Amino acid sequence: MKIEKILLPVDGSECSLKATEYTLDFVNSRGADIILMYSHKPFPSFLGEPYFQEVHDKIMNNAREMMEPFRERFAAAEIPVDERILEGVPGENICRVAKIEKCDLIIMGSRGVTDLKGLFLGSVTHRVLHRAPCPVLVIK
Repeated sequence: MKIEKILLPVDGSECSLKATEYTLDFVNSRGADIILMYSHKPFPSFLGEPYFQEVHDKIMNNAREMMEPFRERFAAAEIPVDERILEGVPGENICRVAKIEKCDLIIMGSRGVTDLKGLFLGSVTHRVLHRAPCPVLVIK
């Protein structure tokens, strides 16, 4: 099985960092293109100007800030990545990007920043496992 394109969704969690390290090792040994992805909450539609623009800018700045350690890790390893910052439900966005980009593999953490005690898998991971158009490698 040739893996040419990997989707790595991140959310700033410890599991995302572990998935990133695994992806780095995987790419170093096999080679593949990487899409680094983050999905933020929807922008509030009820705000008018100038408040909407202020909230939009804050959410986008937070998203770029959250992605920075992941971006830096790939840059340090001299591995280029494409980035996607999307608005909406993470599980749906991950599956949509994997399908549109024709990804061969999704590598993601088992639980994100919103994990709840007692759950074996996070809800986003669970959704992706059931709806992804390609294999999913879950890193614990």
